[in-house]
Amino acid sequence: MNETPLSFWLAFHAGVFFLLGLDLFVLNRKSRVMSVSSAIVWSVGWVVLSLLFCSFVWHNKGSAKGIEFLTGYLIEYSLSVDNIFVFVLLFSYFKVPQEFQHRTLFWGVLGALVMRGMMIYLGVLIVTRFEWVLYLFGLFLVVTGVKMFFHKDEGDMDPSKNPVLKFLRRVLPMTDSYEGNKFTVWKAGRFFFTPLGLVLIMVETTDLMFAVDSIPAIFAVTQDPFIVYTSNICAILGLRSLYFVLASFVHEFIYLKVGLALVLIFVGTKMLLAHFYKIDPLISLSVVCAILGTAIAMSVAIKHWQQRHSTKI
Repeated sequence: MNETPLSFWLAFHAGVFFLLGLDLFVLNRKSRVMSVSSAIVWSVGWVVLSLLFCSFVWHNKGSAKGIEFLTGYLIEYSLSVDNIFVFVLLFSYFKVPQEFQHRTLFWGVLGALVMRGMMIYLGVLIVTRFEWVLYLFGLFLVVTGVKMFFHKDEGDMDPSKNPVLKFLRRVLPMTDSYEGNKFTVWKAGRFFFTPLGLVLIMVETTDLMFAVDSIPAIFAVTQDPFIVYTSNICAILGLRSLYFVLASFVHEFIYLKVGLALVLIFVGTKMLLAHFYKIDPLISLSVVCAILGTAIAMSVAIKHWQQRHSTKI
């Protein structure tokens, strides 16, 4: 495993915290509704920055590492769409005002950076000392992919039945209504969580659950800690703006869940076969792109056909 200079780690984190600070304290100091056009600009900006970082990795660590980063980033970015399905349900269930959604996702992403960093660190330690764990990761991804393939509908998910939410409502002191964009308030000599604070905790919990699937998928691509971590973080950073782009029509990508399931099955199988046959990183990237591209193209084509068919009727 190639060692990455400390300066690379420091430079990456300096860039991440600078961009997050610019977002929170300069560009979005006040709660506001993010328009779709603004969200598209932000989404494109995060993708461009990630690709620029990929070119940096390519130049300084070699083409193989560059391809590994790009593959890991693409897998993580596509799997983050699953988070969006759940965020839509959460914000709808709690009736979160649109002007508070961006701030909630900002702090949710910041918490996700910390949690995922810890999970990746532990994952690297385990994989380094017990290489056979990779086969367990592979089996887990295949099983998860198969379950996702045969369970495509998110409509039956009811946040009110979530055991974590039930537990939090029992143990946390809560206000009855929103207190502006605050997550907690001080009343009668004690702290209370607002409904927005509860939503933030649920956002963090949701990301933690999805990270259990997505982080092992990165280990199917590479075991380089720097590539695993940075590709994961770059994908998560673009999640907020991607939410505001896709939230209103994410359910129209009817085959995307199938595509994500096939990606998990592919990377899981890749891990299971690693001892017998190593798949070239460029082939892995091509397969992932082909699966996701086909799923999106089929979704768009079917939606277009349905619209034409309905207008004729």
